Amino acid sequence: MTTDGDAVATASAPGAPVDDAARIAELEKENLKLRKINRALMDRVERSMDAQGSAFSMFQTSVMLGQVVRDRTAALAEVLSDLETSNRALMRARDEAETAKGRLSDAIESVSQAFALFDADDRMVLANSKYQALWEPLGVAIAPGTSFSEIARLTVDRGLVRAEGEAREAWIARRIASHHDPKGAQVYALADGRWVQINERRTRDGGVVSVYTDITDLKQREAEQREQELAQKSRLLQSTLDNLSQGVAVFDGDLRLVAWNRRFFDLWRMPLDLAQEGAPLEAFLLVAASRGEYGLGDPAHQAREQRAILLRTLPSYWERGLDDERVLEMRHHPMPDGGFVCAYTDITGRTRAAEALRDSERRIRLITDAMPALIAYVDADLTYTFTNLAFEAWFGRSRDAINGAAVRAVQGEAQFQRLKPYIDQAMAGQTVAFEIEEPRGDGTLRIARKSYIPHLDGMGKVIGFFVLTHDITGERAAEQALRDAYETLERRVDERTAALTELNRQLSQEVAERRAMEEALRAAKTEAERANLSKTKFLAAASHDLLQPLNAARLFSTALLEKRLSPANRTIAHSIDKALGSVHTLLNALLDISKLDAGAVQVEASAFPLDSLLGELAAEYGGVAAARGLRFRHVPSRGVVVSDPRLLQRIVRNFLSNAIRYTRTGQVMLGCRRRGANLEIGVWDTGPGIAIDKLDLIFEEFRQIDSTAPTDRERGLGLGLAIVERVARILAHPVQVRSWPGHGSVFSVIVPLACGTEVTAAAPAMTARGVTVGARVLVVDDELAICQAMDALLSGWSCRVVSALSADEALRHLAAGGPPPDLVIADYHLGADATGVDAIERVRAATGWRMPALLITADHSTALHREAAARGYPLLNKPVKPAQLRSLVTHLLGSAGPQTVPAGEAG
Repeated sequence: MTTDGDAVATASAPGAPVDDAARIAELEKENLKLRKINRALMDRVERSMDAQGSAFSMFQTSVMLGQVVRDRTAALAEVLSDLETSNRALMRARDEAETAKGRLSDAIESVSQAFALFDADDRMVLANSKYQALWEPLGVAIAPGTSFSEIARLTVDRGLVRAEGEAREAWIARRIASHHDPKGAQVYALADGRWVQINERRTRDGGVVSVYTDITDLKQREAEQREQELAQKSRLLQSTLDNLSQGVAVFDGDLRLVAWNRRFFDLWRMPLDLAQEGAPLEAFLLVAASRGEYGLGDPAHQAREQRAILLRTLPSYWERGLDDERVLEMRHHPMPDGGFVCAYTDITGRTRAAEALRDSERRIRLITDAMPALIAYVDADLTYTFTNLAFEAWFGRSRDAINGAAVRAVQGEAQFQRLKPYIDQAMAGQTVAFEIEEPRGDGTLRIARKSYIPHLDGMGKVIGFFVLTHDITGERAAEQALRDAYETLERRVDERTAALTELNRQLSQEVAERRAMEEALRAAKTEAERANLSKTKFLAAASHDLLQPLNAARLFSTALLEKRLSPANRTIAHSIDKALGSVHTLLNALLDISKLDAGAVQVEASAFPLDSLLGELAAEYGGVAAARGLRFRHVPSRGVVVSDPRLLQRIVRNFLSNAIRYTRTGQVMLGCRRRGANLEIGVWDTGPGIAIDKLDLIFEEFRQIDSTAPTDRERGLGLGLAIVERVARILAHPVQVRSWPGHGSVFSVIVPLACGTEVTAAAPAMTARGVTVGARVLVVDDELAICQAMDALLSGWSCRVVSALSADEALRHLAAGGPPPDLVIADYHLGADATGVDAIERVRAATGWRMPALLITADHSTALHREAAARGYPLLNKPVKPAQLRSLVTHLLGSAGPQTVPAGEAG
């Protein structure tokens, strides 16, 4: 066991710690321990006795205890003496350390920069007041012993520097890494706008000395210098821009104006109030769209569309003609920051000069191509640069195959060697004329007379020569023939006389044959005219005799579908209606094509506001599109066009019908775009589209490209576009088709605008309110089957129908107390020279108000359409399409209002 003496020896051993506080604490602990042992021993002596109770044993024990106490007391005195010596040395060392520390603090405080000292454990030991001043605005004091990682985090948390989100941890990690491994000066921007440069280096004991220098003034001077340099560069750039002949504008990544010159605004004719920094690109495009530079339509929509096209096509090059006959070259170049530079140049003079050169070249080409002689130009490199049509035909090669090719390659080596002496003379400045045998491209050998005429520049240097070649093979043959004729003149005279006699006989016979042929042609022409007249009469008869019963059948089938039928009967009824619709469509198409091919359709062109035609079609097809679940959009137009309204309506109607038929989802749009002196009427759809290689096929008869139309829809017969093509050809209106497979198509027709005529505002399209339940409808038709069919159909639409076979019968019904009708539907031909127009006027006079009315007829003549339009009556051709009839009835009833018949019109 360890004795008390051992403990004291251990405490005073040479290897004991020299730290004064620890040593004092250890000695006090040992002293307390010895006192406790002393008290315990004294207590034991007083109370203990040996087994015999001997007083001597007790005395002996006390003597021994006294000796031990004296030994321990001596050892304690020695330790206390050593402690006092150590304490005095410690005090001296502490005073010296305090003195050194004070001197170090004074030295650090005298430094002009912020200073901090960190020990090997990366904890702050010393820092001067300037270092603490960095933290004073944040209300933070960095105490000695604070770790550098805590200081780095405080730098971000207290906002000494700006760092958000993930950037906070990244900044802290970078700062700690640069502190642990200092590699030179680090510059940081503080949140309050100051700049600090930190220089750090390792001490010998593994610590780090950090010196913080405020370089805000230096940074500000650098920033001011940079700003001055940038301002100077900006002034130089602006001066350069202002002295350019081009118009230049720069738009930044946000598409806002940042630099420009006055020439840009002059060339594009932009208002100067846009000449300010930050002006948006769309404002410029809106001005251009408002001037009609992008065609007709909503300027705001056109500006957005042009902006998307511009950004999508960068870099781009356009040549655009303005309405003042100037031509601008527009170049747009992207910049790395996402903006772009516009460079506009007035190339009107260059364009006109180029066009003049092209016109001159075309005229020269036209003249030289019309000449029978072979004309060519050979440059100094002995290469053909120009040839006329006769030259190309001689060698059997295209112009592109000869122009740019060497004379040696075109003529062949052997022929070139024969021509070489003459070529050398021409290149020496001499005009050369000679005759030579020259092979044609087919290998035949001909005799040619050639002329080489040198071409001199302004300095008199030969830069090429002109080649003029005449084929004189015929002349040489004629000369030989003359020589032969002189030698055998009499024999040839006899032969020629006989030949002329025979030729005269043949000519007489040919004249007789031609007379007979002309007579046969006159007879054939007469027969063709009779056949054409018969065909026209047949078409007129077919238009009435075939369409009347078909019209009645179609009306009956539609009326049947309005009834409550069993599923099986409804399926049959649907099939009947669909079959009748197909027959109706096919018959109308065949009749139309027959009339067009026979030339029975006459064009009656006039100037009329286009929106009157398009508005009617929009009202008709808007409901049809809605029934198929499609959005229908009509963009009104103020344009006045020159065309036949009836034939033009047929073209646009076919476009709309096809678009609605083949579009499954999305929308159909009807609108116009200005194309110079013309107007493009177009129908846009979001249907399946048409492949490019099939666009020409769709105008053939019975040709159907799209085979994916749903079975429950009415499919076309492949005749609609064939009719469109014929009608457009008669009207001289070009038809265009653009399609994007999978995205949709646009069918359009180009119509000339009327000169100097424009409607000031587009009439708003009438919105139908639906068929009024209980509406009174008067049907006037001289065929009972038609009346019955119309009665069944209209009754199915909740109308109250009164049928009459003539106008007199209708008037008798009204005279008997029948209520006046809300709508009159009359057949045009009522027999005995009576017409539906007369019947409508008599009913209006009898009732005293102008109720809406419409005409139905199988007559497709232009005169009838013109009369109906003049009187303001809508006209439907038989057989009537129930959907079309219902749409028109709904429109007429929905837009009708009480209108009294003027006194002058009664009767």
